[in-house]
Amino acid sequence: MGLFSKKKIEYPKMPQGDYDPVLRCSICTGEQVLCAKERSTGQLLELMLIKSPAQLEGFCAENGISREDIEKIY
Repeated sequence: MGLFSKKKIEYPKMPQGDYDPVLRCSICTGEQVLCAKERSTGQLLELMLIKSPAQLEGFCAENGISREDIEKIY
């Protein structure tokens, strides 16, 4: 391992069960938080803060989710 080696990012797993992936976006700051939304109650479970589009792509690839399946909530 080198001195300036790149750290591997570990992406969270989507919870099993009745959850849909949701991207909660702020209108003012543009901050995006990836959440899991429970279908029956609508309650959000925050998974990770998205700092770049590459992070969102990595999460989708890791969990087998299409980017089009992720709903945006403002």
